[in-house]
Amino acid sequence: MPDPVRAVIADDEPLLRAQLRSRLERLWPELAIVHEMANGRDVEQVLEAHSPELFFLDIHMPGVNGLEAARIVGKRAHVVFVTAYDQYAVEAFEQGVVDYVLKPAERERLLVTVERIKKRIAQRSKPDGEPTPLPTHTPDMQQLLQRLAAQLNPNTPPKLQWIQATVGQQIQMIPVEDVLFFISDEKYTRVQTATLEALIRKPIKELIEELDMNLFWQIHRSTLVNTKAIAGVSRDLRGRQLVSVKGHPEKLEVSRSFTGLFKGM
Repeated sequence: MPDPVRAVIADDEPLLRAQLRSRLERLWPELAIVHEMANGRDVEQVLEAHSPELFFLDIHMPGVNGLEAARIVGKRAHVVFVTAYDQYAVEAFEQGVVDYVLKPAERERLLVTVERIKKRIAQRSKPDGEPTPLPTHTPDMQQLLQRLAAQLNPNTPPKLQWIQATVGQQIQMIPVEDVLFFISDEKYTRVQTATLEALIRKPIKELIEELDMNLFWQIHRSTLVNTKAIAGVSRDLRGRQLVSVKGHPEKLEVSRSFTGLFKGM
């Protein structure tokens, strides 16, 4: 008998957490709810301590909200957003990028979510072939998170148009559309254009918040590539996907979590 799916509920309203838990216990008795949390602040510790496969995330939470938490959670577990009625958000979720539950969680709609998640988890568990990528590792999901974040925080600064970077002993202003790719190490992020290489002190996770994710795709936890600069995708002898970039000889590795970006390659 397979191990039960492990889930976490994150919502700052205790009564709604209790209601969701109760309904899930009836609709999905095999589901193991291993942890509840009132905000998204300790999400990385919860992932390490409980190894959940599924997160129910309230979009509106104090501290780290559900959108911020989803970027962390989505690398390791499936995400279901729990939200108050919001027409824009519901229309976006209906595209099928990720699932959602409206507050309060009605039985019929929650049952649809449960069936969808069971199917997704079953697909990833198949022994043959590569696992289906988690939804947060797709361009659609990255763009959805960015659109919802802009809606939740209308005073968010506009997307970056220029990168201020160190080139040798000089500071240069590089137009964002000229950047072929960004690659980060522990301290710096390399900014590569067709004509120059520069360094900035800004991690990939901050760039994801500040860049237009319609223009850039994350293909690795440390790499963003300009979609207009992608020349093609190949595989090496080990089966890894490699992105070829226009105007530059370097090939960029696609980590396994992001292989769904290039289906059929």
